[in-house]
Amino acid sequence: MDKISTIEELKTIVEKARRDGKKIVLADGSFDVFHVGHIRYLEGAKEQGDILIVALYGDEAVKSTKGLDRPIVPLEDRVKIVSAMEPVDYVTILHKPAAEKLILELRPHVVAKGSGPGKDTSPERNIVVSYGGKIAIVGGPKEHSSSAFIERISKNVETT
Repeated sequence: MDKISTIEELKTIVEKARRDGKKIVLADGSFDVFHVGHIRYLEGAKEQGDILIVALYGDEAVKSTKGLDRPIVPLEDRVKIVSAMEPVDYVTILHKPAAEKLILELRPHVVAKGSGPGKDTSPERNIVVSYGGKIAIVGGPKEHSSSAFIERISKNVETT
C-alpha cells in the first residue's frame, strides 16, 4: 500500500472510512531529525482512532517556522521516514505551515497534537470544535525536540 496521498485522494479515503465506521485521526509536523518523541507522538495519535493521517510540512513551510537553516533532512527523506512508521496509514504534504485548511477539508474525528500547546490553546481548536471534532494531546511530556538535538550537535562541533 502506498501511504503517500494527495489531499484529493485523502478526501475519498476519508469518506469511505467514515461510511465504514472508522475513526479518522490527523497529526501534523515537520519531523525533521526524527527522534523518539516523534515515535511517541505517532503512537499516541494512532491510539486515538482507526486511521492515522500525517500532514508533513514541506521544506519551505519548515524554513518559515524553524529558520533558514532548516529542515536538516529534506522533504523526500522525511516522507520516506514518516511513511515507514507502523502507526502511520497515510502521509500528505502541506506547503504552508498551518493545517487549518486540511482540517476543514478532511474533518477528522481527532486532531492529535504534541504536548507543546494545550488542548484549549491549540491554534486549530476552534476549527475542530466547529464541526464536532476533538483535539487530543498525545505522546507524553515534551522531552525531545529536533531543535534541541540540532543545537546540541552544533555546540559539540564548535567545541571540537
